[in-house]
Amino acid sequence: MPDGNVQIIEEFRANEGRAGGKFEGVPLLLLTSTGRRSGRRHTTPLAYRSDGDRLLVFASYAGSDADPAWFHNVVADPRVTIEIGADSFDATAIPLEGEERDRMYAAQSELVPAFADYQRRTTRVIPVVALYREGRGRERAQAVGDFLTNVHAELRADLASVRQDAAVYFEGGRKPELGEQLRTHCLTVCDALTGHHTNEDGAFPAVRARFPGLAPLLERLSREHVAVARTKDDLRKLVEEIGATDPGRFHAELDRMTGELEEHFAYEERELVAVLNTLTPADLGRPGSPAPSGS
Repeated sequence: MPDGNVQIIEEFRANEGRAGGKFEGVPLLLLTSTGRRSGRRHTTPLAYRSDGDRLLVFASYAGSDADPAWFHNVVADPRVTIEIGADSFDATAIPLEGEERDRMYAAQSELVPAFADYQRRTTRVIPVVALYREGRGRERAQAVGDFLTNVHAELRADLASVRQDAAVYFEGGRKPELGEQLRTHCLTVCDALTGHHTNEDGAFPAVRARFPGLAPLLERLSREHVAVARTKDDLRKLVEEIGATDPGRFHAELDRMTGELEEHFAYEERELVAVLNTLTPADLGRPGSPAPSGS
């Protein structure tokens, strides 16, 4: 990090977002991104402007012919941390394109003429990046991340029903009709898990192509899908053998399996939902289809 940036960052944090010198009076934020090669976190002070619920930053690099490192970082991995004043929050960074980019850069150039000068100095089109605070993704007709969260909610409810069916079975004297109800419900859950993983694994290549820096995360999720498939098979086998299984052992195994599934759901929601909410099914090569479901 350039020494000048270190000084500005220290001053920013010591004065609740204010800095002197050339940044005196300039709306300033700190953007922390993940290095696309090093994997280390890097913090960059940037001028910004508000645009509704989002913030806009500009990869001007003072008119250099190369895009700044932070821009390459957010293209690879859009998950960033933003500091404004005394506030700090996670956000998703999405470069604007076409007419929207041109309109926003022109507005910034009118407000701060130096940005018009930066564009005149270089033949590259200076990128404009929108920062969406986590939980405030772009308005989309079909938000992929929200769809994933909803699918997880349905699976959680189905697993809770399996647990309830098992309790009724054991407390009701192991009646065959109750056992059949439990098996049917379990089969429904297992088939749903299989379908969701198939959809999600099919979508991962498009997400990886859009955000190369997410490759390690997507690889981990793919490995977890294999583990979840084993858990699903164990659950199916456990229910099939319920007639000869001790209730205590059954509930302990069911708790273990649902715990493993919940850990996977929670990790995926924490790491991926905000990014997926910047996409539509069409972005994943699925025009007009439902968003890829979660685990």
